[in-house]
Order: sequence, then structure tokens, then C-alpha cells
Amino acid sequence: MKRRLALIIVLIAGLLAPLVLRGQAPTDDPTILTLDKIYNSREFASERFGPARWHPRLSGYTTLEQSKTTESGRDIVLYSPNSSKRTVLVDAKLLVPAGKEEALDIEDYSWSKDGKMVMIFTNSQRVWRQNTRGDYWILDLTTKNLWQLGGDAPESSLMFAKFSPDSGKVAYVSQRNLYVQSLKDRAVTQLTTDGSGTIINGTSDWVHEEEFFLRDCFRWSPDSLWIAYWQFDSEGVRDFQMINNTDELYSRTIPIQYPKAGETNSATKIGVVSHQGGATTWFTPDGDPRDHYIPRMDWAGNSDQIIIQRMNRSQNTNTVMLGDITSGALTPIMTEKDDAWLDINDTLLWVKKGKYFTWLSERSGWRHLYLVSRDGKTLRPVTKGAFDIIRVIKIDPKRGQVYFTASPDNPTQSYLYKANLFGSSKIQRITPINQPGTHNYRISSDSRWAFHTYSTFETPTVSELIRLRGHKKIRSLIANKTLKEKVNAIAKQPVEFFRVPIPEGVDLDAWCLKPPDFDPQKKYPLLIYVYGEPWSMTVRDRWGGNTYLWHLFLAQKGYVVVSVDNRGTPSPRGREFRKCIYGKVGILNSQDQANAVREIVKQRTYLDPERVAVWGWSAGGTMTLNAMFRYPDLYKTGMAIAPVADQKSYDTIYQERYQGHPKDNPEGYIQGSPITHAQNLKGNLLVIHGTGDDNVHYQNTEALVNKLIEHNKTFDMMAYPNRSHGIYEGQNTTLHLFNLLYRYLTTHTPPNPQS
Repeated sequence: MKRRLALIIVLIAGLLAPLVLRGQAPTDDPTILTLDKIYNSREFASERFGPARWHPRLSGYTTLEQSKTTESGRDIVLYSPNSSKRTVLVDAKLLVPAGKEEALDIEDYSWSKDGKMVMIFTNSQRVWRQNTRGDYWILDLTTKNLWQLGGDAPESSLMFAKFSPDSGKVAYVSQRNLYVQSLKDRAVTQLTTDGSGTIINGTSDWVHEEEFFLRDCFRWSPDSLWIAYWQFDSEGVRDFQMINNTDELYSRTIPIQYPKAGETNSATKIGVVSHQGGATTWFTPDGDPRDHYIPRMDWAGNSDQIIIQRMNRSQNTNTVMLGDITSGALTPIMTEKDDAWLDINDTLLWVKKGKYFTWLSERSGWRHLYLVSRDGKTLRPVTKGAFDIIRVIKIDPKRGQVYFTASPDNPTQSYLYKANLFGSSKIQRITPINQPGTHNYRISSDSRWAFHTYSTFETPTVSELIRLRGHKKIRSLIANKTLKEKVNAIAKQPVEFFRVPIPEGVDLDAWCLKPPDFDPQKKYPLLIYVYGEPWSMTVRDRWGGNTYLWHLFLAQKGYVVVSVDNRGTPSPRGREFRKCIYGKVGILNSQDQANAVREIVKQRTYLDPERVAVWGWSAGGTMTLNAMFRYPDLYKTGMAIAPVADQKSYDTIYQERYQGHPKDNPEGYIQGSPITHAQNLKGNLLVIHGTGDDNVHYQNTEALVNKLIEHNKTFDMMAYPNRSHGIYEGQNTTLHLFNLLYRYLTTHTPPNPQS
């Protein structure tokens, strides 16, 4: 009997062991995390609000709520900020097309300026990263008439439809051409006819969308008579052929015009055309358009001129030009330069009846706002001091004020401040001093109200409507009470934010998560979470969602998890901190990370220097490879997801911005690329990549595999068929990926603490 019972116990243990190994321990204990809870359930899902819009005419904001009059569909509801009054402006039953039974699925919506019409975006299709192509419907609130934009345009082919300022027309892009449709008689006017496989009007090519966020590439003039737009000529941009091996019996190739570092770009130009059609007036600056960028363009505070920001290919010179729409003449008025690179300027707004415009610059060594005269001859600082503006939230010309986020004393956090546009450069903090963490705001057009969203590293996001004056809460929008309770119930140690000194005389920001039953007398493995490039930070005092829960899960398994922001990350610590990495991406950042890890292990005697692991995604995957190859005696295990193995294989705009052109910095490209150092691998390496990654091509991992084989190195890899850069498509993909990471980590860097 005992022998039979023992056999049963062994069998049960054998069945449970794989579950535990995969991080799916069979427990309903709310204090214990499992990968199933994180990635295969909605147990830690956040509440949602919106999309919300400040109404153009009525006092208040609109949002979407489940309809009470139809089984399907959502109403558009107006809320008054001054009271709890709720008004259904658009009942879902009004959004049921003729001959259909269900209301339109509202993916987004917008109001005409007069507030009499609402435009619904639905039935969308993915274009690269986002669903920007779909169907648009107009609901006239006066007549209750619902109709579809686009005339005889193909289904789900319209992009970026928007009302004219006079509320009489809508412009949109379809199949790479621009159109205008009258809202009175519904007549469609085609404005461009040359859209093709290589000519793109009103939207952009892959690289401009990815790196400059140029998706919606046309602008209505203030008088509603003209449209200014980008045109991209991608002739000569080479195709990168991705391959789909699994969806059909025979494979098929997927060509993407993708300019790799040093290769040919699209030629970009700006044109202006009448809303009635006719010839386009083109603006043609000097120089090769394939070696310049136009990352931003808009109307210059009137309907007679446009303003263009034109960058050289190195992205260290931004020439601001005024363009006359009658003659096409361009007049340079200001040039911004930097020895490294310039970021896109999204703060240009005309004030004082068009006499000045606002401008964000790092020319003082810190990121501050300036007022520039229309002719560009005078430039006056609006803000000053040894701190960076993180983001300009709102410029209010009528009241002469600017609202922006900053954090002069703690670069891991973010708070709202206010300054005067005309006068003293003194700043005033708006966010209450007793609310640490990260705060974001969407301010109403009259600057009286705001949607306020905030969180901390361990506290899920909360959103509320506030009266800006006094930062008074009016009502809760997202409370996340249930999510907070679930997070609070998890067994954990509080996160520790700290700074770690490195030999270069700089203290780097970092955070640390320890096991719930942490004992400083024991030895623990260290896992480093890394990104490390100029695009993003990891050390922020804000809610991290599933990434935070994943790290908590690992802490519960016995790991100490640490993340460090090296120099070269976009931390609000001044220009020098951010840009000293120029030309040395992969070199300086991996050196900073290694020096920080050495110091952390030295200071924290409970860490086992023989069990140091590192993981990251995208640039973090690249950093993981550089860590494993450049510092093989420090890092024992690495898990690199979607990495750039060779910098020459990534796109022109990103790679050349931070490294320069390959012909000007050949050694930087070689030494900064992990593949150059692959022969140094000593530890355990897992490389993961989606074969359908249009951003960081699977080619990177294939080239790395060849190099590792060449040097007879043992490693592991996982390819996810047809998955993109986020590796999320397909059933159970995300759960499978994190199970894989967990198995690899526990196998090669065991979590058991040692006395």
C-alpha cells in the first residue's frame, strides 16, 4: 500500500513539475504570481477610459460608454466638468447603418469644429505598427443622418480623415492619393492622381512613420481653402524581402521598402493644393532631397504661408523655413544646430497674432522653451535653469502661459509645471508636492480642466478629472481599485530606487526588486533588465504593467532584479548626459552598464557574482548581446529578444541619428555592433526573434547565428514564425515566450539562494 501511495505521489509530482517549471504553480493564493495569471488571464487587467475628447463647443468632455438602448454598440456621452450632469449626445442606435443590425464599432471619433457632426473610425486594418486604415462614417447630429465617407473607395482604404476648420468638408488619403469630400452634397474631389507603389501622397513610407511618427501627412489651412501635404518618392529605396513560410502551402515574399544605414532614402517634398483640386505648388529647398528630412510642417499661423522644419541627413542641423503658397518660395528664418543630434521639435505654436512662435531647444545645455520672432532674428528663453522640460503639455497664447512636465530633483519622476510666456521665467509647480511618481495631463482648450493620469512603480495607473487651478479632483475616471487590491496582495519587497556610481564620475539611476523573503545573509542571483539606447529609459517611477509583474514573479522565485539607465538614455539630466553617447552606441552604454553591475555586486554582498544574468528587448536585446560578448566574465546568462546584431542592418533615420553615416564613422559601426565581438561568448545565450519583424529584421539573428557557428560557440535560439517586433501575434505567443525565458533563466542561472 505504501509502495502504491509512493508511486502515486511520484506521478503527481511528475505532472506538477512541468507546471512549476513553466511558472504556473497550481495555486489560487493571491500572494503568489504565476505566468498564467500575468499572461493568460485578465486578473491584472487595467480599467479603460475613453477615448475622451474635449467638446469643441459645449462645456465638458465626451467619452464612450456601453449603450443601454442597443445590445451592441457604445454611446458617445457628454460630461459637464462643473457638475455630475451626463448627456447622451450620440445614442448607439443612431450608429446602425441602413440594412445592418449592429451599431458601428467605434475605434475612434472626432468632432467637427461647430460640434454639429461626429466622424466615426471603424473596421480598421493594420499598417505597420498601428491600425491607421479603415472606414469613416459621418453622423449629422441635426438630421440624425448617418453615411459613409469615401464614395466608391475600397473597403477599409481611408486614412486620417479630418474635418476642415469650417466644418464643411473632410479630407482623407486613400491608396496613396488625397481626396476632399463635401459634407453638403457628398461630392468627392481627387486632389492628387500620381499615387503609386513609389509615390506616396498624404501619408509616409516605412522609415518616416517608424522614426519621425509621420503617418498623418497633410494639413488643412485655417481658412479651409488649401491643403499642405508631404509627398514621398521612394524610387530607388531597396526592398527588403521578408518571407512567410507558414500561412500557405508555398512560401511568399513580403517586400518592404526599407533604407538601411548608409543606403538610399525617399525623396521628400511639400506641396500645397486647393481643396477644389488643380495644380500643386511645390516647395523645393536646395540640396538633394534624399539626403534631407522634413520631419515637421504646418501652416504658419495664417493661410498664406507654411512653416517647414528641414533636417540634414545627419540630423544635427534643423533649418526652419517659411514658404509662400503662391510662389513656392522658401525663406530660411532660423537654424538650430548640435554637435551630436537634434530631436524632433513638436512645440512650434504661433502666438501674439503670429508675431512669434514657440521653440524647444537644448542650446543652453538643458531642454528649455524659447520665443522666436517671425523673422527668426530674436530668440528669448521662456524657461531657464539646470533642469529639462520633459514634455510641453499645452501652450495657452490667450493667457500667455505654458504648461509642461519636468522633475528638477528626480529624473525618474514627472510633474506638471507652469510658466509665463511673456515675462518672468519663474516656474510654478502644479502637481501637489505630496503626490510622488509620474504624472501626465491632457488640458482643455480653456485651460481650466485636465485629465490627470498618475502612477508609481508599484501603484497602478489612476486617472481623474481635475480643475487645474488648485489641482482639485472633480471625479475619478480610472480608479483601478480591484487591480490595486490584487497588486497589494502580492508577496513582495518594496522597490528600491538608488544611484550607483561608475568610474567616469557619474551616478546612474537604478531600481532593485528583492525576493519577498529576502535574507541579506544569503547569496542571490542577479538579473539585469536593460534597454540602454537614446530611444527609451527603464528607470522610471511609474506603473510598468506586465513587465513589472514579470519581474515580481522572478523575485518571488528567488532573483534580485535590477535595472540601470546608463548615459545616453533620454533621462532629463541635461544634454551632456543624453548625447555623450553620440557615435559610440554599443560601446559607451555597454561600458556604463558593466561598470554599474560591478559596483552593484561589490556593494551588495548578498549578490552572487557567478550568477549574473541580463535580458532585454529590441535595443535591450542588442545591449544584452554586447554585454555577453564584450564582458563575458561578468555576465553568465543572456536572453536577447529581437536584437540588432549589426548596426548597418538597421534603418537610416535611427541609426545615423545616433551613430552618424557609416562612411563617416565606420569604426563606430563595427565596434558598436554585437556581431563583431561574438567570438568572445563564454556564457549561456538565448536569442529570440520573430521572422515577420519588419522593424528589426530576422536577418540580424540569422547573421549572428552564422557568426556564432563560425566560432564554434554553443548557444540557443527561438524563432517565432511571422511574428512582428512585439512577438504577440497568434494564440498563446506571449505566454509561450515568457515560459521560455523563465525555463532558460532557471536552468542556466538557478534561483535558489545559497548560504
